[in-house]
Amino acid sequence: MTATNLSFIYLDNITNGFSEDRKIGSGGYGEVYKGVDNTGQTIAVKKLYYMPGIDDTQFRNEFNNLMRVQHPNIVRFIGYCYEVHNGHFEHNGEYIFGQNIYRVLCFEYLQNGSLDDCLSDESCGIDWYTRYKIIKGICEGLYYLHGQSMYHLDLKPANILLDANMVPKIADFGLSRLFGGSQTHTSRNCIGTECYMPPEYIKKRQISNKYDIFSLGVIIIQIIAGPDGFSKYGDTSSQEKFIELVRRLSC
Repeated sequence: MTATNLSFIYLDNITNGFSEDRKIGSGGYGEVYKGVDNTGQTIAVKKLYYMPGIDDTQFRNEFNNLMRVQHPNIVRFIGYCYEVHNGHFEHNGEYIFGQNIYRVLCFEYLQNGSLDDCLSDESCGIDWYTRYKIIKGICEGLYYLHGQSMYHLDLKPANILLDANMVPKIADFGLSRLFGGSQTHTSRNCIGTECYMPPEYIKKRQISNKYDIFSLGVIIIQIIAGPDGFSKYGDTSSQEKFIELVRRLSC
């Protein structure tokens, strides 16, 4: 896969100076803006936050992961920017010399935002055929990642984007890891989002491909039973009772 090296001046220009009215999302590692390139194509421009100590590691990890993957249910990587600008800056009333490092990743723009935006009420506002298509697409994208020995490790509705035809695309590979085989690994640092973490990770910090599968299960329940579906119905005593609850919500 190839990605275009884009200048920061160019990205600043197509996002109107990374203006607030162009902002379409934000996360733990950066903010996403809508940009319109020279051909009139709309793209998503993710500008990473300045975080001393982990900036380069985070940027390099996500960049390398994106360069490895290409699938209809994985967000398409378009370009990047990594530039170091020397200059003067005001600090405590004085001007000092230093560096600004700009790290930016660019993706295809997906018109329907994130799955999280669609799960705004218990009926989801999505017909059953579309819900099934979204679930199937997420499964196929995740199956592809695991076939590449890559674990996403932060699979959640906010990291699943939807195109104009409601086709889901997995995004945000900043926490993803490459592991060989099907072995279980242990992590010292806490990664991911709590309600999508499997019990073995919460208790023992164990990582395997089952981590993503647990997250997928929570997402499927949320698509079927609404955003609070897992917390409300995760302990339902019988399958029949859960099905009845889902039918009631879809009426």
